[in-house]
Amino acid sequence: MAAKSAKARTAARKQRDKWKAKRWYTIRAPRSPHSFKVIGETLAEAPENVIGRVYEITQNELDGDFTRMHVKLRFRVNETLSQDALTEFIGHEVQRDHFRRQIRRNRGKVDLVVDVVTEDGYFVRYKMVMISSRRIKSSQATGMRNAATDLLYTRAAATTWLKMQESLLDGTLENEVKDICSPIHKVRTVLFHKSELRQSGVVFEDGPTLDEIHAQEARDKAAAKVEDTEATDVLAAAEAGEAISELVDDSNDGEADTPADDSSSEEPVEAVSDEEAPADDSDSTDVDYESMKVPELKALLKEAGKPVSGKKAELIERLKE
Repeated sequence: MAAKSAKARTAARKQRDKWKAKRWYTIRAPRSPHSFKVIGETLAEAPENVIGRVYEITQNELDGDFTRMHVKLRFRVNETLSQDALTEFIGHEVQRDHFRRQIRRNRGKVDLVVDVVTEDGYFVRYKMVMISSRRIKSSQATGMRNAATDLLYTRAAATTWLKMQESLLDGTLENEVKDICSPIHKVRTVLFHKSELRQSGVVFEDGPTLDEIHAQEARDKAAAKVEDTEATDVLAAAEAGEAISELVDDSNDGEADTPADDSSSEEPVEAVSDEEAPADDSDSTDVDYESMKVPELKALLKEAGKPVSGKKAELIERLKE
């Protein structure tokens, strides 16, 4: 393989790095009803490249409902403002493993796909399934489909797209379908496993503006920073207090080692000469001469300048004089 020419190497060095030109965009949920909540980030070279991207998030991550962890919400970016990518809700989908767990052998299943138009002009497609504990006759299945279809048509024609979203995601719409179909055949579960926004309608500008959301986020960030600073100061003060208490405890321990009544450390005592010191008369009485041997007794007598002759009893009497 031939080596690159100098011209090719120069052109390669001058080529612009596309990754360095890209910027991060904050993906935000719709203004209503989610108040531009941050749901993710995406990387793009230009704002127009972000338009049309679809972002998925679980319902639990969006609203904190742990019972809806199996529901995936889909948002599509339709506008960019500075570093913000604004989205619209385009539908949901139930995870396949949860959907399959609902269907068991010998259970009846009625599938239904309904296209409705809401009061504010949104064209939406719903895919649902009705499951019973036992098999369903074809005539009963037809009656259940018709009842569910009429309910969805009537409900959508008198309700906005936002209200339909609420009733769909909180389970209200499923309960309504279950109640209307149960007289035909007992229904165990109603599951809207997918919804698709096929065409947008009239957009209502309800809720706080993006500038208000930015201002609130800045206030929250400043408040969090102040709380962190206060917590750090409190922790530092607590650590300093513990260090001081340890030093105090150490000094108290050192004082406890010295006797409390040690008068020699507080008041000086004048030295007393041997002439001024009183004679200790208890030496001769306190000493146990009986336990001493004769040579020891004679040595004491010799030191005292007394005679050393005689028996042990005599020596003891002489020492006691």
